[in-house]
Amino acid sequence: MRPESFKSQHRGKVVKTLEGYWAFHPKPLPRKLELDVDAVVLLDEATAAVNRLGGVGLLLPNPHLLIGPHLRIEAVLSSRIEGTQTDVPELLRLEVDESVLPDQLADAREVANYVVALEHGLARVRGGFPVSIRLMREMHERLLSGVRGRHRTPGELRKSPVWIGGDTLDSAVFVPPPPDVMSDALRDLESFVHEQTMPLLVQVALAHYQFEVIHPFLDGNGRLGRILVPLLLVERGVLSEPLLYLSAYFEQNRSDYYDLLLRTSQQGDFLPWLKFFLRGVRQQARDAEHRTHRLVRLQADLRSQLLDESRPNSVLRLAEQLFASPLINARRAARLIDVSVPTANAAIQALIERGDLKEISGRDRYRLYEAPKIFAAAYGPVEMEGGGLAPADTDHE
Repeated sequence: MRPESFKSQHRGKVVKTLEGYWAFHPKPLPRKLELDVDAVVLLDEATAAVNRLGGVGLLLPNPHLLIGPHLRIEAVLSSRIEGTQTDVPELLRLEVDESVLPDQLADAREVANYVVALEHGLARVRGGFPVSIRLMREMHERLLSGVRGRHRTPGELRKSPVWIGGDTLDSAVFVPPPPDVMSDALRDLESFVHEQTMPLLVQVALAHYQFEVIHPFLDGNGRLGRILVPLLLVERGVLSEPLLYLSAYFEQNRSDYYDLLLRTSQQGDFLPWLKFFLRGVRQQARDAEHRTHRLVRLQADLRSQLLDESRPNSVLRLAEQLFASPLINARRAARLIDVSVPTANAAIQALIERGDLKEISGRDRYRLYEAPKIFAAAYGPVEMEGGGLAPADTDHE
C-alpha cells in the first residue's frame, strides 16, 4: 500500500506494522456530520422515498410472499459485485429443481447463502437482538457455509491481515487494520450503530463505509457490509420488510462505489460517499415501490379472476405461492399448499390452461413450470419517473 496516497488523517492514518507492511488505522466514526446544501436535499429526497416504501410495506397483504423477489435481486447483485456469476433464474432453479447436480450451480449456492444470512439477521433483530458484531458473525457463518470460502473461518473474526487490490500486502491498493487495531474499531462501530445522534440514512452510510474499511473477516466482507443496510432500516422500524436493495445501484456503478469508499479514507471527506449513497437509496427505494405496487396489482387481479371463475381453493393457493417463487414443480407445489401431488398437478394444469404457468424444462420427469407474468412483474425493469428504466439484471429470456 502506498502511504503517500492518503493525503488526510481525518478518517485515519497509515501505519507501518512490526511485520513491515503498511495498514490503515481508522478513527472512530464521527457522531455529528456537517452537510452542505446538496447533501441536505439528497437526504430529504432519499428519506421521503424510504418512508413511502415503508408505507407500502405496511400495506402488503402477504409480506412473506412478496418480499421474496426483493431478497433475490439483492442477493444476486450483491454477490455479482464480488464476482459471482449467477442470475435470478439460476437461483430459483436451485430452490426447486431436484435434477440439478451440485457442481452445476456452485455460484447460485453462494447467492442462496446470502438470502439465508439476511433472513437470519432479520429474524434476530425482529426478536429484539441488536445489530452487533456477534450477529454479523452468525450471518457470516451462514454466508460461507458449504461454498467457496468455507475454509476461511466462517463466523470467526480474522486473526491475520487481508488486503484489497494487488497481489500482496506491499502491492495492495488498501490494507485494512491489523487484527489488534481492528478490535477497537469494531467496538466503536457497534456503539455507533446503537446511537441516534444523526439522521438514520447518514448513519447507515457511515456504518457501511466503516465496516468495509475494517474488513473484519477473511472473506465475505462486501456482502455482509451491504446486508447491514436493510438490517439497520428494519431494526430501526423504518421498513417493516427488507424491500430496499442497494446492490442493484452499487453493481450498476461499481467503479464509483469502490473508488468513493477508498477516496473517503484517502482524503477524509465523507460527503462524496454520502451523496453517492443517498442517490442510491433514492433510486432503489423508488424502484422497490414501483415493483411492489406492480406485484400487488397483479396479485389482486389474478385472485379476482380465479374467484370469478370459481376455481378450486388449491388453484387459488398455488397462484398465491407463485408470487413468492414463480418457478415451481409438482412436488414443491404439493408441499407449499399441503395437498397430494395429483391435486397439485391438477392445480398446475388449471393455471397452464389460463396462461399463468408454462412448462419450461421439456422433460418427462422433474418438470418445471414458470409463471411468466409474475416473473416479469417481480424481476423485470421498472419504468421510473421521466420515462427511464431501472433494470433488474436477471439475464432471463
